[in-house]
Amino acid sequence: MHHILQTGLHRCFDSDGQEQPCRGSGQDGEFGTGHPWPEPRFRHQGENLVHDLATNLTWSRDANLFSYPMTWQEGLEAVASLNTDRYGGRSDWRLPNRREMRSLISHGARKPALPDHPFDNVFLSWYWTSTSAARAPGYAWYVHMEGGRMFYGRKDSYYLVWPVCGSSTVLAQTGQQLCYNHQGEKMDCVTSGQDGALLQGAVWPSPRFCSNEDGVLDMLTGLIWAKEADITTAPASWEEALAAAGYLAAKSNKPWRLPTINELESLVDASSHSPALPEDHPFVSVREAYWSSTTSFFETDWAYVLYMHKGAVGVGYKKNRDFAVWPVLKPENDGAAA
Repeated sequence: MHHILQTGLHRCFDSDGQEQPCRGSGQDGEFGTGHPWPEPRFRHQGENLVHDLATNLTWSRDANLFSYPMTWQEGLEAVASLNTDRYGGRSDWRLPNRREMRSLISHGARKPALPDHPFDNVFLSWYWTSTSAARAPGYAWYVHMEGGRMFYGRKDSYYLVWPVCGSSTVLAQTGQQLCYNHQGEKMDCVTSGQDGALLQGAVWPSPRFCSNEDGVLDMLTGLIWAKEADITTAPASWEEALAAAGYLAAKSNKPWRLPTINELESLVDASSHSPALPEDHPFVSVREAYWSSTTSFFETDWAYVLYMHKGAVGVGYKKNRDFAVWPVLKPENDGAAA
């Protein structure tokens, strides 16, 4: 089983954004689920590189190595030039895929949404990933360093590039297996440097999902999800979502809870959209967007939401009845699986 990283959020906040005790809240900060981060998390590798001990990836110490924003294709080419130059003594540089880029995010920090870190020149703006948007392949995924959202932008727009190298067995593949040019047309993957060419991350098991007595076991992550992906049958507020998961836990005597944003994102297949789930998924009543148990530390009266039709990570105002509820269960006997 591969790991899902902790979100980095260890505090709890009510719908008004006021801090509250975590005990009994049903929030991310109460359970702290996910692969814990080592302390310290980052280690210098020479003058120009930083190794992430949580994922085993190595990043350029300069988070704006190329000094200015660039189009997606320019970004792929700029990173490829690092390999020609053997920057930092490495020749395996690439533009990070969407999971790799998100792995840096701490949801317990803002401006930037990063853990304690030794990086230079981190800008509070969008950073490209090598993953095209399945819903609109002329767009690619990017991650915002201010608060940690992930959406997609036109490939001919200008955003920042933060190169990565090494490989991680902690993070899973994104699911993307094709390559697309800046106009969204399919293209040959060879030498493209795109996510669909490099397929970085742990390979998905096949089949990925297996039904069991509790629900549906994700063989990739070890999490069990409710087969019914809409337990309230109508959009809920965040408090109602937490309460619905808590009610299910009490009724079944199993530790059901609202998933963290990282757990929700682990379901995404970046080759699919509407919904962005693996094609052979067995879930019913899949809705457009889902509440997570993770408060937005950027504005604590908001919480993170996974937009399941797109595969995007955004936020929702906690008091609005806007999103669906999909509970998750971590098996009792599931230790820290490698």
